[in-house]
Amino acid sequence: MIKKKKDIIKSLATHKNDVGSTEIQIGLLTDKIAKLSEHFKKFKKDKHSTVGLTKSVNKRKKLLAYLKRKNTESYQNVIKQLNLRK
Repeated sequence: MIKKKKDIIKSLATHKNDVGSTEIQIGLLTDKIAKLSEHFKKFKKDKHSTVGLTKSVNKRKKLLAYLKRKNTESYQNVIKQLNLRK
């Protein structure tokens, strides 16, 4: 699941020069969440990073809700591509 940023941007870009659309932000946050989850498997007592994980999860949740409201087709595509269970 964990990919390089360039691969995430290429797979979710809406046009050639797209680097900051909602879809890409969701993809990058998903990658960050996956990396932090792996980190917590090794370092269970790292409480400071849990704040960053919580913020990332909440931001992704808000972005997904926004995308669902504005463009449901793109929302479905992102959910399928990132294997999110929604």
